[in-house]
Amino acid sequence: MPGRILKTAIFSLVAALLVSVTAIAAGEIGRYQTRAEFLMESFGTDEPSNAVIWFDGELRSAATSVMGHPPATLRMRYWYDDTKTAWIIDEIGKEQPITFGIVVENDKILALRVMNFRESRGWEIRYPFFTQQFSQIRLNESGSLNRRIDSISGATLSVNAATKSANLALILDEHTRRATSTAISSR
Repeated sequence: MPGRILKTAIFSLVAALLVSVTAIAAGEIGRYQTRAEFLMESFGTDEPSNAVIWFDGELRSAATSVMGHPPATLRMRYWYDDTKTAWIIDEIGKEQPITFGIVVENDKILALRVMNFRESRGWEIRYPFFTQQFSQIRLNESGSLNRRIDSISGATLSVNAATKSANLALILDEHTRRATSTAISSR
């Protein structure tokens, strides 16, 4: 009888441990911010002006170079006001897409948010100690970020996804500003 009680106790302990570990890991996977919440935080409204940018020619080539693969879509919606643009970008971490919200103002990143995280590892990138590194980053002359982003042990692929997404948002912002200034000057 004591052997049976010991086996039951060990089984119960192992089952409780597995449930706890699964709950902790699953608790980090999820949606942290909706599109409406991101836009409200960025613009003070959940319905700012928006437009679509098409990935064609030079822009498609630049996006492919930064991301390491062609864009998954032919176009991307973005939101804007007089001074800033906001981009929602999905990029694969290890196996699943991570959704980033990135706000660009005056050629610099104002904020980077992890809106939706679907990976089993690397969720630490959602915390301010990591995302604040992107504040005030801009593109250098070669078209890459002007500052190095510190990695997180065990989250390298998630960090890479955030870094590539930030770089892409800056390139897209630059492209939209050039297109806008060209349209204005041709009037």
